[in-house]
Amino acid sequence: MGETLSLTSPSDGFAFGAYRALHQDARRGGLVLIQEIFGVTDHIRELADAFAADGYETLAPSLYDRQAPSFQAGYDRAGIEAARRYSEAAPWDQVAGDLAACVAALAQPVFVVGYCWGGAATWLAACRCEGVAAASSFYGRRIPELIAETPHCPIILHFGMRDPTIPPATVEAIAAAHPDVPVYRYDAGHGFVSDRRADYDADCARLARLRTLQLFSMHGGGRGDI
Repeated sequence: MGETLSLTSPSDGFAFGAYRALHQDARRGGLVLIQEIFGVTDHIRELADAFAADGYETLAPSLYDRQAPSFQAGYDRAGIEAARRYSEAAPWDQVAGDLAACVAALAQPVFVVGYCWGGAATWLAACRCEGVAAASSFYGRRIPELIAETPHCPIILHFGMRDPTIPPATVEAIAAAHPDVPVYRYDAGHGFVSDRRADYDADCARLARLRTLQLFSMHGGGRGDI
């Protein structure tokens, strides 16, 4: 079980919440885990706890707090509509400032991982936030909005090839614009990491997680001091 703490954005001085899961055993690094459009849900907290068990001190920021503090939504139509509304009302510049506060709150090395809307925000962090050692982006539908920006740290991308919200042509366009970025394609739909969703695929989720942990290990996420 983690705890909730408050962080302050350097962009506008706003205080927002973040779920913090402390690393277990020796510390591998810090990790900023970015939510799906649905907020910092039980699923996101479970992911944070799992990364903490692997040795990463993890922060999962509540990035809609200016609009709806501690927002969490279900996967029903009402939840999706509210989540999309809040995600679209969060400007990328504002999100970048909040993520910079998270990176600054963690001792180095710091990594970033994000899912769905958070997958695009992970790309944003890799491009704009100083102090990110490596990043792993999962099914970031809105990456094309940021495709002109260049990551300043190693990053890998994960997409489900049966994802109706991210057609293969979109994935190919991202890969073509950034040929040095590894793009992994899975025989899965959108949200394949979440066991709350119909598109959950345990094998694809496991493989993507292993690739993510390998990336972090290669870029400073080795065992540290207890």
